[in-house]
Amino acid sequence: MQFQTKMLAYVVLALLVALAVSFLMTPVVKTFAYKVGAIDVPKDARRMHKVPIPRLGGLAIFIGFMVSILLFAEITPELRSILLGAVIIVVLGVVDDIMALPAMLKFVVQIVAALIPATHGVTILAFSNPNIFSDNLYWVLGSLSIPFTVLWIVAITNSVNLIDGLDGLANGVSAISATTMLVIALVSDQSAVAVVLAALVGACVGFMPYNMNPAKMFMGDTGATFLGYILATMSIQGLFKYYAVISFVVPFLILGLPIFDTTFAFIRRIAHGQSPMHPDRSHIHHRLIDMGLNQKQAVATLYVISAILGLSAVVLTTGGEQKAMLFFLALCIVAVVTARVVFPKEVKEELREELKEELGELKDHGHHGEEKPAEEPGKDADKEPDHRPGAWEEEEDQ
Repeated sequence: MQFQTKMLAYVVLALLVALAVSFLMTPVVKTFAYKVGAIDVPKDARRMHKVPIPRLGGLAIFIGFMVSILLFAEITPELRSILLGAVIIVVLGVVDDIMALPAMLKFVVQIVAALIPATHGVTILAFSNPNIFSDNLYWVLGSLSIPFTVLWIVAITNSVNLIDGLDGLANGVSAISATTMLVIALVSDQSAVAVVLAALVGACVGFMPYNMNPAKMFMGDTGATFLGYILATMSIQGLFKYYAVISFVVPFLILGLPIFDTTFAFIRRIAHGQSPMHPDRSHIHHRLIDMGLNQKQAVATLYVISAILGLSAVVLTTGGEQKAMLFFLALCIVAVVTARVVFPKEVKEELREELKEELGELKDHGHHGEEKPAEEPGKDADKEPDHRPGAWEEEEDQ
């Protein structure tokens, strides 16, 4: 009991310190971003913001996380390798946020960063066989362990980066995923993992007030890739190692949203005869915007989906497969019913307001003798938000 109380105290302190440092450092980092030119200027129709916004917010998240880790975490060789790789990821992100780097260069550096923990004990040795009819309960990776681990880390790093397309989306989804892992770590008495995840949650929450719509600051590649990297490595430490029987399912549930979005983005591009790294405007958040939702509604929808997947993972690790399936289905039904009740009314009101504004503009143009074709209602909602391609998306012409 005394050990659990002490562990819980460290977890709470790690969360609060990371939150406070991240929150307080964001204005400082914002000033630094203006000085070094890490600014996202709305120079084309892809941006939804109207004024230049700094995009180095991930640096504040990283600082808050590191301060908390150095104060409260036990620095094991495995954690040291994770932190070293994280530093490389953050340096890469900072440079990329200041001056756009080639996608292949970023990809190579990410592999190098992933190799550091993969060769220092942070490895996926085996996971449960998804074929329930097989006699073999586990797939032992053997010599494929390190390549598979590197693939997982790089994939999740870029998956989080790819969903960073709306204000507060990647930050919020990462916070939800980290909270889910934190709960599982607390339930299974994984004190070292819990402290690290608590620091990550606190750093995300501390940055949230500056990143929610309308965003005062973007996290940029610095934040998105850092969050993806830490989530990937800590999922190996806390899920693949401690929940071998269901290890194939739990990490994929917790990180289900970015994994699903990235997987189908690749399938969609290949099916259309495009390069898998070719950027497009068909991510999940884009489709929600095209359906008529505004940024806040789209982000809230994806938060709910991520939370449902996370809660299902918690139930799966504590209550078994049958309870998790029933819980997942129940939450899905509630979410669908809620969406059908709430969103149609809000969408109609938003479209009505946009139509009024556009009709007013047409009347003004008519008074000045200018004839311009009417824009379709909701056109502004179709503009793509700030989303700078990551290592798996090539840079578009600006």
